[in-house]
Amino acid sequence: MRKRLLLAFLTALIFAAGITLGWFGDRAAERRRPYEPPRAADGHPDLSGVWQALNRAGWDLQAHAARPGPLVAAGAVGAIPGGLGVIEGDEIPYQPWAAEKKKQNAASWLTNDPVVKCYMPGIPRATYMPFPFQIVQSSEYLLMTYEFASASRTIYMDPKAPAESPVDAWMGWSRGHWEGDTLVIVSNSFNDQTWFDSAGDFHSEALRVTERYTRTDPDHLSYEATIDDPKVFTRAWTIRMPLYRLTDPRAQLIEFKCVEFVEELLYGKYRKKSAN
Repeated sequence: MRKRLLLAFLTALIFAAGITLGWFGDRAAERRRPYEPPRAADGHPDLSGVWQALNRAGWDLQAHAARPGPLVAAGAVGAIPGGLGVIEGDEIPYQPWAAEKKKQNAASWLTNDPVVKCYMPGIPRATYMPFPFQIVQSSEYLLMTYEFASASRTIYMDPKAPAESPVDAWMGWSRGHWEGDTLVIVSNSFNDQTWFDSAGDFHSEALRVTERYTRTDPDHLSYEATIDDPKVFTRAWTIRMPLYRLTDPRAQLIEFKCVEFVEELLYGKYRKKSAN
């Protein structure tokens, strides 16, 4: 009797172990299997949704420690949070003259940073500011709208679309194509007025940005942007970061008309002259 019970117990144990090992094996195989993204009507990955970067790149693209810094809205001295950096190699390859200009920009960023004045943030900065953005997708166009200052841009997917804009613009001119399941966007025709961050990193009107968006799972995009500007940098350089989908069913862009918050900075000196 004891032998039968022992045999039954061992049989049940072996069976349970087999099921457990099989479950873990299935899970491991699942993890190894490439993610299959949802598809739009044209068969390409559907990137629609509200997304946001969760890092400190908007303050400084390079790795940096926390440091004192003015809080514009409060009119007081606060702290700039530390960040791990998002640049491949953590180096921006400035030409010598441009490295000096970056230092000057950093020293006066509170009055000279275009974002402080509520100007359009440009590309790629609009992507990693601490504000969400939304992608609306069709086969011919993608629309990216950004909460900050209601900025937006249209990405033309037609290969016959013009290669550049007849005039330079804050948000540039963007054309896209698919490389497998990766959306590639090439943008040019920028003006030279935007910065990459609050650390004073800048570019010229020769800027060319190549972005790559890849959906890696239901709630994440892998984002990469290669910066090329031969007037300012000695070579092209790349930033990388994950983007997170806002899963709250109420997720939407909230109006952020920031001009009214910085009117004194923009127009105060003119008011003073008028008063005199």
